[in-house]
Amino acid sequence: MREAEKEALVHECLVKNYEKYYRIAYSYTFQEQDAMDIVQEGAYRAILKSDSLKNPQYVDTWICRIMMNEAVRFLEQFRGRTAPMEEVPEKGSEDDREDLDLRQALLKLNEEERRIVILRYFEEEKLDNIARIMELKVNTVKSRLYRAVEKLKKYMTVPETELE
Repeated sequence: MREAEKEALVHECLVKNYEKYYRIAYSYTFQEQDAMDIVQEGAYRAILKSDSLKNPQYVDTWICRIMMNEAVRFLEQFRGRTAPMEEVPEKGSEDDREDLDLRQALLKLNEEERRIVILRYFEEEKLDNIARIMELKVNTVKSRLYRAVEKLKKYMTVPETELE
């Protein structure tokens, strides 16, 4: 496949799956603008590197990996930044508090565990596709997903002061 064909394929996949890439980015930052910035930068990198796409049938998998790497790069750049006060529920509903608890619990997972959880439960990817995206064996994904879910359960049921 020629370089121009690969670039066109990447562009087509980016347009077709924009919302999916946005959800992946949002699940890392929980901020709309940050997620859009991540997707924009990830799309730029994907188009720029489209000539390095080895297997065109896995273009979506390849772009997912780029988006997750871009999200991690973004978070490392802004480590320690706090959420705006208007986004923290003061007397919100039970759902708001649960969402905030889940977000905080997700951030406590290591990067690999967070990726697997996001892909499986937020993006509803199949285990074999997650394995391909993360370049792992399916059984490895299964065991890491199980451990990550167990950690999430623990983080969401035990008060934070007891975990530290």
